[in-house]
Amino acid sequence: MHLSYPPALPVSERRDDIVAAIRAHQVLIVLGDTGSGKTTQLPKMCLEAGRGKQGLIGCTQPRRIAAISVADRVAEELRAPDQVGYKIRFHDQTSKQTLIKFMTDGVLLAETRQDRQLRQYDTLIVDEAHERSLNIDFLLGYLKNLLPSRPELKLLISSATIDADKFSRHFDGAPVIPVSGRTFPITTIHSAPELDDEGESGTYVEQAIAAVDELALLPEGGDILVFMPTERDINDTLDGLRDRYEASHLLMPLFGRLPAADQRRIFRPAGKRKIIVATNVAETSITVPGIRCVVDTGLARIARYNPRT
Repeated sequence: MHLSYPPALPVSERRDDIVAAIRAHQVLIVLGDTGSGKTTQLPKMCLEAGRGKQGLIGCTQPRRIAAISVADRVAEELRAPDQVGYKIRFHDQTSKQTLIKFMTDGVLLAETRQDRQLRQYDTLIVDEAHERSLNIDFLLGYLKNLLPSRPELKLLISSATIDADKFSRHFDGAPVIPVSGRTFPITTIHSAPELDDEGESGTYVEQAIAAVDELALLPEGGDILVFMPTERDINDTLDGLRDRYEASHLLMPLFGRLPAADQRRIFRPAGKRKIIVATNVAETSITVPGIRCVVDTGLARIARYNPRT
């Protein structure tokens, strides 16, 4: 197995500290900004710390698309595709050779029904803990109760922006290791909606297409990422772009229910410039390489609690 860490990732600078903390403590909290590399590198650091020998290294992701793409990336970096697998609803891509298993938090929660002690794991990483979904909160509560009866089980909680002190107190003073993120200069342009002869502005889909028209003319190149709130909006946007860009660009959708093979195409190098139209899964859960321009409608579908229903 090939254990190396990309020097460009900020988390690689804290490798020695993180590996030592994994060996010394049962619970570790890693605070890493988006783009720090924590999602792909922490499982490898667990291997370096000697984990994965008595059971699997399990890593949870809030979304299926992240579980699949990160598993592919880690397998590529380790040059050991048979030792990295993933499990999502209706798909189990693991084998007896698997050492690192990526899965949605819902999958791990479901596994507690058949295996209350989670004996198949010797290490668990709860990633993107700042999302604080019901699944993540249930998992953290469950693992808090489980840890005393399984002293050999290690738990890493990884997040971009959580209240580290609260998490540390909840897990009896667990150590916190902060990791800086990478920042790049960004130019933000707010585009006012253009009004037609009757004083009406176009839909947000039409406005996003107009923004892509402007960006496609820029000489800098680079791929374009467009955020849309729903799957239907994505399809409408791609339909509107097809006539002008299908020959010269790669038009690609990205959303949670997209088949795994189509999701993988997003991350592969291409001979043409990509225009990717995505839901907010591309905001925090995954990092799409090559993006130079982002068109954001400012809209997203967010689950809300309604006490009447």
